Amino acid sequence: MKTRTIARHFRESLKSLGRNSWMTIASISAVTVTLLLVGVFATIMMNLNKVASDLENDVEIRVLIEIIPDEAEAKLAEDQLVDEIHNLPDVEEVTYSSKEEELSKLIKDFGDELSLFEQNNPLYNVLYVKAVDPLKTAEVAKKIESFESTYEVKYGEGKVEKLFNFLEIARNVGLVLILGLLFTAMFLISNTIRITITARRDEIEIMKLVGATNSFVRIPFVLEGMWLGIIGSIIPITAVTIAYYNIYELLAPRLKGELFQLLEVAPLMLQVNGLILFIGMFIGIWGSFMSVRKFLKV
Repeated sequence: MKTRTIARHFRESLKSLGRNSWMTIASISAVTVTLLLVGVFATIMMNLNKVASDLENDVEIRVLIEIIPDEAEAKLAEDQLVDEIHNLPDVEEVTYSSKEEELSKLIKDFGDELSLFEQNNPLYNVLYVKAVDPLKTAEVAKKIESFESTYEVKYGEGKVEKLFNFLEIARNVGLVLILGLLFTAMFLISNTIRITITARRDEIEIMKLVGATNSFVRIPFVLEGMWLGIIGSIIPITAVTIAYYNIYELLAPRLKGELFQLLEVAPLMLQVNGLILFIGMFIGIWGSFMSVRKFLKV
């Protein structure tokens, strides 16, 4: 296709937006509203997914080591237990915490009253174990329970399984909702563009009668759909970015040091805005292509 023809198609697609101003406004409005919903929901779901991942990664196994009076034997037993746990294929990290360190944590959390136990510390030396896959936490805990120097294994049995099930359901529901919203957006926007093109069927028929090829007729409409998608993406991109930036600036300092952290603005907004722009262009092009096809047979 000649450069002059391509330039002509671009000019015609832009002129068409002005000639059919009311339908253009209607199409852009439909694009804007649906893409705004997509952007807001995608931002929420990506943050919820991060919270879910943080919760999963925070799950760990607390292994209480059997008390052995003889220090040399106790040290040998602890080293052997650490090696046995490290050799498990699904273990990512093992951290040792002495009973003195455990007591210090309790004093820090619950007050100096517990300092009375410093002379006669009743606690156990502890190993904190993290599984490579958080979903295998229970499986790893069962294996550690069978080791000789293990006194007790704690990992929130029952609660952990419920947490993982809830997070899995939340992710699946979120995915279904996003897909549903995308298909709704495609339906609404393509229908709006179809109405636009239907109103111009006489123009298409005249072009065909004077010898225009299908591609010559179709390309300006496809480009017009692309412009509608791009223009309709501007407000959602701007609104979602400004809103999330303000929310992040407000909440991020308050959540510092907490388990729940918001995704940083720059990488998240690049992903969400790219998604909004892509969906807008794709739906505009697809809607125009499918809508004009029925009028190409004269």
